[in-house]
Amino acid sequence: MTKGNYLHYYQHNIADYRKDTTHLTLLEHGCYHQLLDQYYLNEEPLPLDDNKLFRLLSARTQDEKNAIKSVLNDFFIKTEDGYVHRRCEAEIEQFHLKAEKASESAKRRWGNAKAMPTQCEGNTNHKPLTINQEPLTNIDILSDFEMFWKEYPRKEGKSVCKKIWNTTRPNIEVVLQALFWQKESKQWFEKGGQFIPMPATYLRQMRYMDEKPVSVTF
Repeated sequence: MTKGNYLHYYQHNIADYRKDTTHLTLLEHGCYHQLLDQYYLNEEPLPLDDNKLFRLLSARTQDEKNAIKSVLNDFFIKTEDGYVHRRCEAEIEQFHLKAEKASESAKRRWGNAKAMPTQCEGNTNHKPLTINQEPLTNIDILSDFEMFWKEYPRKEGKSVCKKIWNTTRPNIEVVLQALFWQKESKQWFEKGGQFIPMPATYLRQMRYMDEKPVSVTF
């Protein structure tokens, strides 16, 4: 997974939390917070393997294990990739979007600061760019990304996705071939498409490398 920043803090809206969790026991509250921490720390769905999840959360007693299962059933969506939490996915996406904006703003400030002393130097040493230099490469990358963005069915966090794309530089043909069958899969579009991954998550986890299930038909 490609991450330029890590999410070590997340907002906790007490009113929203209390409204949705009034039915939980004290033990289940503790398990829910542990599950959320694990989700935000790794920025990916929780593992489907119960024993692996119990070990990650240090759940040893049967009561603790039952509490974890109850919380998963109430607040998480079970998918082929793991247990997904929609609020966590949205918060992670927003975090990377803000980090990207802050990074771009800092780059602009530093760029302006570096440009000021050289503005009076004139164009004596200026050399014209050739077609083999970097700007053309950047244009090619942008073009591939826009092709991906046009085909991807979920349009959220475009600037974050563009940064991930330019860092990982996936093969556009491989990506489009994967999207061809993924957009036809029942997994993505059942329940109104809520299982379609966030585009940044799709790129970070390299979901375009997934193998097409035998059950997918066209």
